[in-house]
Amino acid sequence: MKKQYVSLLVILLAASGFLFSCGNTVNKNAGALEFDSIQVNEVGHLFGDTAKPSCNIIINFAYASKSTDEKLRDSLNTYFLSACFGDKYMTLKPEEAVKLYKETYIKDYLKDLEPMYAKDDAEKEDSTELVAWYSYYKGIESHVQFYKKHLLVYRIDYNEFTGGAHGVYMSTFLNMDLRTLSPVRLDDIFVGEYKEALTDLLWNQLMADNKATTRQEVEEMGYTSTGDLEPTENFYLSDKGITFYYNIYEIAPYVMGPVEITLPYEIMSHLLSDEKGVLIMNS
Repeated sequence: MKKQYVSLLVILLAASGFLFSCGNTVNKNAGALEFDSIQVNEVGHLFGDTAKPSCNIIINFAYASKSTDEKLRDSLNTYFLSACFGDKYMTLKPEEAVKLYKETYIKDYLKDLEPMYAKDDAEKEDSTELVAWYSYYKGIESHVQFYKKHLLVYRIDYNEFTGGAHGVYMSTFLNMDLRTLSPVRLDDIFVGEYKEALTDLLWNQLMADNKATTRQEVEEMGYTSTGDLEPTENFYLSDKGITFYYNIYEIAPYVMGPVEITLPYEIMSHLLSDEKGVLIMNS
């Protein structure tokens, strides 16, 4: 039953999306959603002086602009806003939220750093070093990565620099079941005591990706030096399988970057939940 389900799941994913009828393209995905984006690129200088350090905020926020189901559109945008900017922005319209977030970021930067900069500047600290330590940057970019039938995957990329040696960046994913208007969690996808078996599959795939035959070999490469390898809720679904995404420092040092491990549905057939899979994939 499990193997049959996985084969059906893959077929449904591959066949879903845009279907053609009488020469016209018809969106058969749930809600026939259309998307747009709001873009911001603004700089705020300390004391309003362009010769002094500044902060730069860049936003590219993707949101649902049209749908045959207004409730679906509005609910999705609530999730998108919360995931990108925080719960305090989730009740606002996309344009209002982006504007307020941008203004708050610049306002907080000026309020927090102007007193410190004035003190350091008065003490004749090295100006080059001051510029480096007081120059801030924040980027938030999102897009719809996958949208077929009742499954939508939304990706958010963060990038922030607050002085120091280097910035920090990370990516997060929101897998939405459009039928229930709720995020998909690991406990929805898998059944029973799945975590240990899933961890073994992750290790096996990580070894295969790195052409290693033992866990020790990949550990010597740097993997798991900063954290244990275990299933993470930061994953995304596709027609190929489930990709588990580990940001910098989670299981490997900064220099190695983020780590992605994709497990095909077929090798997880004994762990997958029939009920949730059918709920998400069926039209």
